[in-house]
Amino acid sequence: MRNPLRRSRRRLLALLGSAALAVGGAIALPGTAQAANILTNPGFESGSLSPWSCTGNLGSVVSSPVHGGSKALQGAVSSSDNAQCSQTVAVKPNTTYTLQGWVRGSYVYLGVDGGASTWTSSPSAYSQLSVSFTTGASQTSATIYVHGWYAQGSYYADDISLDGPGGGGGSDTQAPTAPSGLTSTGKSSSSVSLKWNASTDNVGVTAYDIYSGSSQVLSVSGTTATVSGLSPSTSYAFTVKARDAAGNTSAASNSVTVTTDAGTGGGTGFKQAAPYLYEGWGDPPSPTTVMSATGIKWFTMAFMLDSGGCNPAWDGSRPLTGGVDQSAINAVRSAGGDIVPSFGGWQGSKLGANCSSASALAGALQKVIDAYSLKAIDMDIENTDEFENEAVQAKILTALKTVKANNPGLKTIVTFGTSTTGPTYYGNRLIEQAQSLGANIDVFTIMPFDFGGGSDMYGNTVNAAEGLKAKLKSAFGWDDATAYSHIGISGMNGLSDQQENTTPAIWTQIKDWANSHHIARLAFWSVNRDRPCPGGGVVSNCSGISQNNWQFTSITAGFTG
Repeated sequence: MRNPLRRSRRRLLALLGSAALAVGGAIALPGTAQAANILTNPGFESGSLSPWSCTGNLGSVVSSPVHGGSKALQGAVSSSDNAQCSQTVAVKPNTTYTLQGWVRGSYVYLGVDGGASTWTSSPSAYSQLSVSFTTGASQTSATIYVHGWYAQGSYYADDISLDGPGGGGGSDTQAPTAPSGLTSTGKSSSSVSLKWNASTDNVGVTAYDIYSGSSQVLSVSGTTATVSGLSPSTSYAFTVKARDAAGNTSAASNSVTVTTDAGTGGGTGFKQAAPYLYEGWGDPPSPTTVMSATGIKWFTMAFMLDSGGCNPAWDGSRPLTGGVDQSAINAVRSAGGDIVPSFGGWQGSKLGANCSSASALAGALQKVIDAYSLKAIDMDIENTDEFENEAVQAKILTALKTVKANNPGLKTIVTFGTSTTGPTYYGNRLIEQAQSLGANIDVFTIMPFDFGGGSDMYGNTVNAAEGLKAKLKSAFGWDDATAYSHIGISGMNGLSDQQENTTPAIWTQIKDWANSHHIARLAFWSVNRDRPCPGGGVVSNCSGISQNNWQFTSITAGFTG
């Protein structure tokens, strides 16, 4: 990361040099701006980014945390993009302006292109930034920006102001030409992707505004965009207008009408009953014995970790191929089943945290996909190194987006902890980043155990799943059926670490609820523990309660979605 302290030192020397010039000779004094915020949508209260444009489509409007009002900007920084969001406004030449804004996050910058900027290191609450700059003798526009820093986690910005007189009355009154060739390049039940031919302008096009009917829904700097948050099976008419720095707006492009895909009837169509099987722990049973006794077809194989240098290995130590894990996988497939590997988990050296970039992580995932010709992969995102690190969250989601694009038909699953009422702060952030990055995750799986479930493990599991459904609806614009079809539940059979007790009867209730609501995935931790040992406590090779051998696996096999 570039050293912000060094950057501040350079800025201080430049200011000292300017002061010396002022003492040594006469200079022209700039005009003084009159206090008036000339930015549009400065607090993002419109609910859309427009007219802000964000690099990599990494900006989004969120409802928490905010400084004022009910909305704020979130920039989902990645390892290769600082999520810069900018707005170009008309200004007067030779005039001093004051730029201020409230920001939150690690290394957040506020400034003007080609001019002054300021930054703050890592405030845990909103902190105000302020910087002044003076326009050039012939300057008629300025581009204001805010951005985070590479791999430092998402940032938030709110209530940004540029105080000074607006431009206008200047020489640029010519609007850009209308964009042409607007067409749809893809769609889902909740989004439509668009592209168009660039407009021309006598000075330069600074943004393109996308309209659905008469409502502006998005603003971008390039000639492609994906409009999300749409309703399934609904017809939308889109147009695009070009805008220049002086605020001149073109006529509308041609109109293109797109009907989103159906959102009911199971969404992705992906259904998976896949309890965890762990070859490195807990007296692992023969998978074919369990399959024969229960009818289960899928297992989630734990855990794929980093053996060093972003190289995948089972548990970080057993070979990717040729060891006991491959023997188990071969046996499962010979018996007509299949597996999904789980990357990560609670502890160990994790690929998501240790691979240097999203592309490096995607390469590691691809090694495993190629080794086993996989149909699905699961990223079990836990603990402070992955789940509670927003930059690592973004790295993982970006890598999943990459391998999904490179492996047609591959299903991607993310698994994470929950509260009894739904996703926690970091769970919500994970979902918001998935939406912002266009990661196209197939299943968001919550782990309703060690979450304060107490004696009502059924009721609290259902409440947590309903909370997840509500978050998916609000983040993606899905209907109930589509949201349910992207949900997974991964429980813990018998006693949890917090002494929560999920009995076979309770797990049957959860399975029945999962079937009736047509969710995508049902799993539990773990087949190794799916054996009786009443009074045995929380151990690796039995459940700590009275049950039959493989009883939870048999119940799970009844999940059909």
